[in-house]
Amino acid sequence: MNSTRIALAYDYEAADTEIETLPAENETQVADLIVSYLEQMGIEYVFGVPGGAIEPLYNALARSSRRGGPRPIVARHEAGAAFMADGYARETGKIGVCCATSGPGATNLITGVACAFDNGIPMLVITGQPSLPSFGKRALQESACTGVNTLGMFRHCTRYNSLISHPEQIESKLITALQRAVRAPRGPVHLTIPLDIMKSPSPVSKPSYDIADKLRPTSLLDADATDQLVDLLQQSTNVRLLIGGWCGEAIGSILQLAVLRDIPFVTTPDGKGLVSPYHPLFRGVFGFAGHPSASALLNDDSVDLILAVGTSMNEWTSSGWSDSLLNSKLVHIDESAEHLARSPMARLHVRGRLLSIFDRLIERSHKTRESSDSEYQRHRNSRETPLLVTSNESMLAEPEKYTSMASPITPQRLMYDLGRLFPPSTRFLADAGNSVAWSTHYLSPADRRIGERRLSGGGRRRDNGRRQTDAGWLRLTMDFAPMGWAIGGAVGTAAGNPNVPVVCITGDGSLMMNGQEISVAVAEGLTVIFVILNDQALGMVKHGQRLAGAEQIGFQLPTTDFAAMARAMGADGYTVHSPEDMAELDIDAICRKKGPTLIDVYIDGEEVPPMNLRMQILGTEL
Repeated sequence: MNSTRIALAYDYEAADTEIETLPAENETQVADLIVSYLEQMGIEYVFGVPGGAIEPLYNALARSSRRGGPRPIVARHEAGAAFMADGYARETGKIGVCCATSGPGATNLITGVACAFDNGIPMLVITGQPSLPSFGKRALQESACTGVNTLGMFRHCTRYNSLISHPEQIESKLITALQRAVRAPRGPVHLTIPLDIMKSPSPVSKPSYDIADKLRPTSLLDADATDQLVDLLQQSTNVRLLIGGWCGEAIGSILQLAVLRDIPFVTTPDGKGLVSPYHPLFRGVFGFAGHPSASALLNDDSVDLILAVGTSMNEWTSSGWSDSLLNSKLVHIDESAEHLARSPMARLHVRGRLLSIFDRLIERSHKTRESSDSEYQRHRNSRETPLLVTSNESMLAEPEKYTSMASPITPQRLMYDLGRLFPPSTRFLADAGNSVAWSTHYLSPADRRIGERRLSGGGRRRDNGRRQTDAGWLRLTMDFAPMGWAIGGAVGTAAGNPNVPVVCITGDGSLMMNGQEISVAVAEGLTVIFVILNDQALGMVKHGQRLAGAEQIGFQLPTTDFAAMARAMGADGYTVHSPEDMAELDIDAICRKKGPTLIDVYIDGEEVPPMNLRMQILGTEL
């Protein structure tokens, strides 16, 4: 093999001890071909932790970064790398990419990959393997079929999962994997590649295919079902709309239809970030940590049609599989057959790309309703003007605590401060546990546009009126919900869009589990603000035990100075005990800083989060 230099292959986590011959600049390895496809897709970063079995990929990334292509961001733990890829994908709309070496590197990834699987996040996962000839010989960290079979483990949490056993397989398997990642049902895909295959000469010197063409969204539309829906809408007199977290691309069209037909709407917890809490038709969050006003809207006996759009009908998004939603009034609209299978009692299923479906519904609505209608015109004008409302307290369970000046600061008041102090462009990520409960119910950023600008005839504007991300201002994780997801997710979000502040709302338990990823934000100079709900406890466990009348055990955490920990890692750190402390923070300066900040907030730990739905599902409600 031609080479410019010779280096000893890393043996600290590698399968083989050998002399690795590094390629000449004009020689393409299999690893280089993979990176070339990432470069073609406009992917900027690969999140991971290096090791011997994955080293050829890092060599290829080094060569790529010198020519302005994708470069690695080194996580502190492989689960954090997967969380970062998740956050990057949500923010950019691209495929998130993460990688790990063989053995424990691969198994450490699994939690983050499983989270992406349950949340439908497109992700390419690449793991290493020892060289093929060493399979079955107990090579160090062997994780092939003859070792600890990580390929078998990933089979249960990926949409595509394959071992590359010959260089000629790489293009076909890579393209198949990428297509499976972005086509419904979307999710992570996994390729595991032996060391000798990854550093073998590539079968082609450059990509054979235009990958963008292969990954272009399809405008699939069930025309018959959509026409049936048009008829149902014309026949119904009292329609309600439930907006789920999978509506990102289509949210402008969905809101426009709501306005055209004057349909009040609610959202699922993961759909809340797609709309403004101040939209005149918004009635709250339905599901976990939701609002009584949302349940009342769907429980109204006069309702004759409920459109549930882009929702998986899981425990949290269906309010514990509530009869008020899952009944014969329901029309379930979704791109995923898996989601539609969870609502067999629905009057109608409409499957297809949500944007295509709602654009057709809008066109039909314009044919039956003149755009000069005064009510429509009033709402359309309001959509094109930023609202200046700074609070929305009518739906809240305890509005008096939302603006309380008590010390220690209440979690409700903290959500109020976060909403009003941070700029409208802020991305919020709420971690598993009490953080997601408080955020879902109480967090309401001010000065948000309430819809996407549209042309008067229903056409879609192709200018700056369109939002830059489909993920919304608040990002949550449903179903799998691992602690610490938001910490890595916030880093990936900021890497994908360094021009906006990213706020990670997390707990002290999650920070102790994954807080080391703060140092990645330090190393990358990313504007991430980590807000810690510090109650010296695993809060949801503590309150769940109390509400259930269970033994009070296993929830206590030691008092920890997280601001000092942040400063030790190179971040700024502040401690907050009261609303006055929050008011003294220079949030504008924090948001301008190219680097992370941690705000350690000692909250009133006796405040009970809005988690009654979870207690009902567990059968332990009061």
